[in-house]
Amino acid sequence: MRRLAIFDCDGTLVDGQANVCVAMEEAFEASGRTPPPRPLIRRAVGLSLPQAMAMLLPESTAEEQDALAERYRLAFRSHREAGKVYEPLFEGMEELLRHLHAAGWTLAVATGKSDRGLAHCLAEHGITELFASLQTADRHPSKPHPSMIEQVLFETDHTADQAVMIGDTTFDMVMAEAAKVRPIGVDWGYHGADELVASGAIGVACDIDELRRMLEAE
Repeated sequence: MRRLAIFDCDGTLVDGQANVCVAMEEAFEASGRTPPPRPLIRRAVGLSLPQAMAMLLPESTAEEQDALAERYRLAFRSHREAGKVYEPLFEGMEELLRHLHAAGWTLAVATGKSDRGLAHCLAEHGITELFASLQTADRHPSKPHPSMIEQVLFETDHTADQAVMIGDTTFDMVMAEAAKVRPIGVDWGYHGADELVASGAIGVACDIDELRRMLEAE
């Protein structure tokens, strides 16, 4: 049977937590606001930037959220241009991706990152060619809207029952269920295993080896 594995990026493929927190803090400070605590920032990872700002600053207007989002983009971009941004793949992830690709799986990404951010991240690790479809917040509504997964299914010519969504947040699990794709959680990211299960995960992998076993059982 043809199989499709759709991966979230931040918190699932790569660990970009510290970079996100620092850029978010700078964005809030540049707008004269007190930055939210880091645990709250981490919980917003996976959302599109406007949606994340709405979560972090619920009393703000849409215009204020858009302005904060732009300040975040500028802060993150300046760090990258200064060579201060590094988003390492989680240990064993590249080997898993190459194993799945060689075994005939179609791979894709559905992420809250921008097109530019995702392209840079994948190219930095030399894994761009492994993915048949790359969907970002630049061209879709924020998770948990199913648009990104639906586009992946269309571009790769798979049906929902042939696909799984692998992610570390409740947004990923709810998005997968909305697209009628089986959700698999990983517990090395931003939301806890209990939250992932409560949001629909059929299972939560505690390490890469367990994720590989879960996928091979699909």
